Amino acid sequence: MLNIFSILIGLVALVLAIPALIPVISLMNWIVFPIALVGFVVGLLSSKTSGRNLNLIILIVSGLRLFLTGGLI
Repeated sequence: MLNIFSILIGLVALVLAIPALIPVISLMNWIVFPIALVGFVVGLLSSKTSGRNLNLIILIVSGLRLFLTGGLI
């Protein structure tokens, strides 16, 4: 059950992360990162790994985007 909840959180984060890759809207990564982090923690509590892995990929992409742009642009 926690895995399904983690996947749902990851899908919400993914829908928000796709437009955040556009340079003008990149500040949205500040919203995506905590959502994916919550999904990752919920995925850690589950016995399966698919929800955790989905949120981990989103965390890496949005975190890298924030790191490369200095968190502003």
